[in-house]
Amino acid sequence: MLRELEEKGQEKPLDPLQMTEALMQMGIRLQNLFQHKSDYHQNFDFEDIFPMNPWRVAQLYGEAATRLMGNPEKIAEATQEYMKDLGELGNGMLDATLSKAGQSRAGDIIAPCKGDHRFKDPLWDANPYFSYLKQSYLLWNRWMRKVSRSIEGLDKDTAHKVDFYTRQFTDFFAPGNFLWTNPKALQKIIDSGGKSLVQGMENFIRDIEQGKGSLNIKMVDYDAFKLGGNLATTPGKVIFQNDLIQLIQYLPLTRQVYQAPLLLVPPCINKYYIFDLREENSFIRWCLAQGIQLFTISWVNPDQELAAKTFEDYVFEGVGSAVRVIQDVTRHSLLNAVGFCIGGTILSCYAAYRALEKKSPFSSITYFASLFDFKNSGDLNVFIDEDQLTTLEERMKAKGYMEGKFLARTFNLLRANDLIWWFVINNYLLGEEPAAFDLLYWNSDSTNLPTAMYIYYLREVFLGNHLIQPGKLVMQGKPIDLTKIKAPTYILNTHDDHIAPWHCGYAGTHVFKGPTRFVLGDSGHIAGVFNHPKARKYRYWTYDEHPENPADWLEKATSHPGSWWNDWSAWIAPYLGSKIDARPPGSITFPVLEDAPGRYVMKKGG
Repeated sequence: MLRELEEKGQEKPLDPLQMTEALMQMGIRLQNLFQHKSDYHQNFDFEDIFPMNPWRVAQLYGEAATRLMGNPEKIAEATQEYMKDLGELGNGMLDATLSKAGQSRAGDIIAPCKGDHRFKDPLWDANPYFSYLKQSYLLWNRWMRKVSRSIEGLDKDTAHKVDFYTRQFTDFFAPGNFLWTNPKALQKIIDSGGKSLVQGMENFIRDIEQGKGSLNIKMVDYDAFKLGGNLATTPGKVIFQNDLIQLIQYLPLTRQVYQAPLLLVPPCINKYYIFDLREENSFIRWCLAQGIQLFTISWVNPDQELAAKTFEDYVFEGVGSAVRVIQDVTRHSLLNAVGFCIGGTILSCYAAYRALEKKSPFSSITYFASLFDFKNSGDLNVFIDEDQLTTLEERMKAKGYMEGKFLARTFNLLRANDLIWWFVINNYLLGEEPAAFDLLYWNSDSTNLPTAMYIYYLREVFLGNHLIQPGKLVMQGKPIDLTKIKAPTYILNTHDDHIAPWHCGYAGTHVFKGPTRFVLGDSGHIAGVFNHPKARKYRYWTYDEHPENPADWLEKATSHPGSWWNDWSAWIAPYLGSKIDARPPGSITFPVLEDAPGRYVMKKGG
C-alpha cells in the first residue's frame, strides 16, 4: 500500500483513512499468509526462530523456583531494594510532572550499564514519562538478574543457563522493543504522518514471507553486495578442489614474494571472505602488499550428499589437502598457516598429527580467536549438553546437515540486543531498511555443516574438552597431542569476544612447546580481529611472559594503540624466508580451474 502511494506521487502524510486502509490491507495479507500457506506453519518449531527449547527452559525455571523458595531471604533482600528505588523513582516523576521546569530527579536513580546503547536517544531523558519507563525497566532488570544469580543449590551449568535465559527474558521486555513505549518510534509516526508505521508493517510481512512462515529478520541490504563484484575482489585463481574445499591462490601484488607461503584456514561455519571483504579492510590484500604468497581455503557449503563427512575429513581432506597442493605449487616444503575460530581448531589437529612425524610442514602457526580449552567457554555452553546434543542429532538426521540459519540465530542470541532487537526496532518500529554493511552481509551468508562432523565437534571437542587433553582425540589412528607442536606460534584473541572468550585461547600458551606469543586485541570476535591498520581503531595488549592466570597476564600487559596486524607482521617476518621472483598461480600438476572467489562460496545455506 505504501509503495503504491509513493508511485502515485503521494508526498503528504497519510490521512487517518489512508493509514487505516493500508493497515487493514496488510492485516488481510498477514491473515492470508497463514491461512493459505499452511505448509509454512503446520510443522512450526519454536526453535526455528530461537534455538532454545521452551520446555527445557520451563524445566530449568521450575528447578530454580524450587531452590529459590528454600531461601526466601535472597528474594526479600533484592525486592526490598527494588521497591525502595522504585518508590524514589515515582516520587521523582511526580516532582517532574508538577515542576514548572519539567526536570526530573528520576535520572539520579539508575543509569544504563556501560555499553548499553538502547537508551541513547535524547527522548528517553527529555520526557519524564519515558525517563520513568526507562529507569523502571532498568530497576526491574537489575532485580531479576540479582534474584537469578542468588539461587543456591544449583549446579554451575544450570545456574549459567538460568542467568542466560533470564537475560533473554529481560532483554525482550525492554520498553524500546514495543511501539507504544518507544519514544523515537512514536515521534517518527508523527513526523512521517503514519508512513513509518505502514512501512514497518510492510517490512514485518516481507520478513515472514521470506522466512516461509518464520520471522526471518532482514539485517542488511543484500542487493548492495555481490561476491566478486564489491566483496571478495582480490584477484586470484582456484587451483584445486575436492568434496570439501576449493583452494584459492592469489595473484601477487609485488614483483618479488617471500619464499614460504601463507595458508589461511577460515571457519567452516562461515565463508572465507571475512578475510577479503572490501579492498580497504581486506586482510588478504594487506598480506599480498607485503610480498606474502597467499592461499586460502574456501569450504564447501554442504548439503545432504555430504552428511557422512566427518571432523577428521575436514582435517585431512581440508587442511591436509591444501598443505600438499601448496607445497607442490610453491616448490617449498615449509609454509606458514593461520586458523580463524573453528578453522584454528581444525588446523591445530592437523598440526598435532604432523608433529608426530620427523619434520612438520609448518614454519609458523597463527591462531585468530580460537579456543583450546573449552571449559568455561561462555554462553555457547548454554546450548551444549548431552540431552540437547541428542535432540540436535535427531533434528539433523532428517536433512543430513545443520542449517546455517540455525547456527546464525544461535550466535545472534548471544548478543540479542545488537543482533536481534536492534533490527526489530529499526525495521518494524521505525519502518527503516537495514544499512549496506559488508560485515553483516557476510554474517547473514550462512553455511551448513554435515551431521557427522558437527555432532563430533560438539560432543568431543566442545562438550568433552578433549582437544587440550593429550591423546583424547584420535585422527587416522594416531592420538592428537597439542603439546607435540613445536612450531613458533602466535595466538590472537580479543577482549570482548562473546563466541571465543579470550582466556580459552590464552590456555594455548601453556600447551604449545615452541616459542609462543600471545596478543589480546580490543573489541570482539570479528571487529577486533579484522582491524586494518589504516582504520586506526581500537588497541591491543602484549606481554612476553605467560603467567598461569590470564587476569595476571592482562594486569601486566602493555596497551598499544591501533591494530595488532603490525605486531603480527613483525613477528612472522623471520618465518617467511628469502625473497624470490613472483610466479603466476597454479602448476602443471594443479592448473587453474576458475577465477576467485570460486563456486563453493556462491552456494547459499539451507
